[in-house]
Amino acid sequence: MKKEIHPEDYRAVIFEDVTAGKRFLIGSTIHTDKTDKWDDGKEYPLFQVEISSASHPFYTGQSKTIDTAGRVERFKQRAAKAKKK
Repeated sequence: MKKEIHPEDYRAVIFEDVTAGKRFLIGSTIHTDKTDKWDDGKEYPLFQVEISSASHPFYTGQSKTIDTAGRVERFKQRAAKAKKK
């Protein structure tokens, strides 16, 4: 790695996918208040994310349609009305 090209606060950070339970150790400058131990026994800053490559449908190949408040049904009704016109 080239010297003096990264910011001062660039360090290894644990990113934890709370949905899939997977953890990644990646270099980052993200601010975090939590810390946790990694597999090597050292303590690193911890940042929790809701989605990552471990849980995103594009990477996992598992597609889910989450219908919140009937949005899919309302869309289908509007599409049916538009077809009739």
